[in-house]
Parts: sequence; structure tokens; C-alpha cells
Amino acid sequence: MPPPAKKRGRLFIWHKHMELSFYLIQALNGVQYGFLLFLVASGLTLVFGVMGIINLAHGSFYMIGAYLAYWLSAMTGNLFIAVLLGLPLSIAVGFAVERFCISFLYARDHLEQVLLTYGLILIFNEGQRILWGNDVYGVAIPNWLSGSITLTDTQSYPVYRLFISFACIAVAVGLYFLIHKTRLGMTIRAGASNREMAQALGIDINNLFAAVFALGAGLAAFSGMIAAPVEAVYPGIGENILVVSLVIVVIGGIGSIRGAFAGAMMIGLADAFGKTLAPDYASFIVYGVMAAVLVWRPQGIFGGSPQ
Repeated sequence: MPPPAKKRGRLFIWHKHMELSFYLIQALNGVQYGFLLFLVASGLTLVFGVMGIINLAHGSFYMIGAYLAYWLSAMTGNLFIAVLLGLPLSIAVGFAVERFCISFLYARDHLEQVLLTYGLILIFNEGQRILWGNDVYGVAIPNWLSGSITLTDTQSYPVYRLFISFACIAVAVGLYFLIHKTRLGMTIRAGASNREMAQALGIDINNLFAAVFALGAGLAAFSGMIAAPVEAVYPGIGENILVVSLVIVVIGGIGSIRGAFAGAMMIGLADAFGKTLAPDYASFIVYGVMAAVLVWRPQGIFGGSPQ
């Protein structure tokens, strides 16, 4: 015997409410993941758009940030102190890599860039194994961010994931003002548009390139640091994020910050909904988005200089 009409009505309303909360949670997860990907991809697209360098080692800075978050938070007992200490270290590593390795590639072709930066991946991975081994680590969420926001009687959303989104928004806004409202940003845009003319006008291209590369390394490392409490810290984490970041750069257009943001949001949402609605085809959906964009706009959504 079917349930009474009144009960059926309550079941229908409950089912619809659960559907809405499910899609809301997936959308929040997709946006949060998209913001993390944007920070990594924006650094990658800056380095390629301004310096013309194909940096396959970019994901290694994400790995460095994640391991520094684990190591320093274990030493200090505070994730935020770990970020404050680890971020300058990551930027310093990025600066050193540019000065002692990348700076020799500016006059070389892309094949040599790929070979050297792939070699850097191997060096960083071996250094990670020497320092931290091959174990999988976790990073504790700060107590005041460990709660959840209730969405329904049975579903809630972690506060720390919302914090990640807000932190990424703050960094993205800061990056926008840096590119568009500061003298450094003006020189970055000038160097991306016409390197020779910028140098003829007195801009120190060598220092500019070092600053851009260190900035990109810092963005990737910061992403790894704040993502560490919600993702495991493990060997090879840098290569995984690099592949997705390259997809985002291709979707958004090489050298475009706006494109990196648009591509990151598209991939973040595609990944979140793909893993829940069609887990067997999740990877296909992500790369399918890239293929669809390239068919529509081969140069990417916002192909061009940093903007």
C-alpha cells in the first residue's frame, strides 16, 4: 500500500531539500578547489607569459609548501605560524632556483627548458624523500576552524574549507592590485608585452624575472600550505597539481590571470561534480572541458598578456 498523500508530500519535500543541499556542497567544494588551483595556475601562467619559460617544476613548489606546512606545524603546533615561516622559505627557494638554474634558459629553446625543469622535479622529489621519507602525512586543522556549518539535519560543511576559499580570494585580490595598481605590476605587464622595449626603457629585466619567478613559487607554495589540512601530504603531490594547472593555463590562455581564474573555476566545478555524479569518468570530464574550450577558442578564453 502506498504511503498517504500527506506523507508522500513530506518525503518529496525532504528529498528535494537533500538534493539542493547536495548540489550546494558540491558547488562549494568545486569553488574551493578552483580557488586553490587558481593560485597555482596564476603563478604558472605569469612565469610563462612574462618569462617565456615552460616550468615543469612549478608543481614542486606546491609540494614544498605542503611539506613545510606539515614539518613546521609539527614543530610549532600552529598552522598559521608554519605558513608565516614557510612562505618566505618557499619564496627564497624560488628566487635561488631562478638565479642558479632558470636564468640560464632565457636564450635557450623550449626543449632545453623542459629538460632542465624536469630535472628539477627529480631533484626536489629526491630531496623530499631524504628529508621526510615516503610516508603519507596529515596536518591538523586549527581548533577554531575545525567546526562545521549545519546545512540540513544530516549535512554540514567544514568551516576550514570556507576559510580556504576566503584566504584564496584575499590573495587573488592582492594579486590583482599588484598586477594593475603597482609599479612592479606595471613593469611585469610591460615585460610581458615587449621585453626588449621594456629593457630599453631602463627596466632591469633580470631582477624582474627573478621577482616574477619567486612570486609564482610563493603562490604555489601557499596553496600547498593551506590545502595540507584537507589533503594528504605525500610524495608526488606536486606532479598531480602540475598536470591540472597546465590544463587550466591552456583553457584560460597563456599569460592571462583572468583566464587562469576562469579555467580554475571550470575545472574545480567539473572535478567536484564529476567525482560525485560520474566517478568512473571524472578525469574524462576534466579533460573534456579543456577539449571543448580549445575547439571553441584554440588560444584559450583570455589568451594574451597578464590581465
